[in-house]
Amino acid sequence: MRYETSSLHELNLLLKFDLNTTQQGIKVHKDAEPTVVAAAKSLYDKGLITLDDGGYLTDLGRDACLHAQSLLTLLRAPAIA
Repeated sequence: MRYETSSLHELNLLLKFDLNTTQQGIKVHKDAEPTVVAAAKSLYDKGLITLDDGGYLTDLGRDACLHAQSLLTLLRAPAIA
């Protein structure tokens, strides 16, 4: 099993959300890259964000975003000898 390109676009979009506040969302404009527009729609369809063009994270979306950020931190960590 591997990450599909569409999943990577979704993960990258999740990483744009600020987990320090619930008062800040994002807006994906209609003229954004088609992959970003598709990622937003997919995250919305999965119940992770409130609008198909961004909005706010749902509770499930906050969990997913936290995991995405944690995974990225682990992958960027220096190798332990």
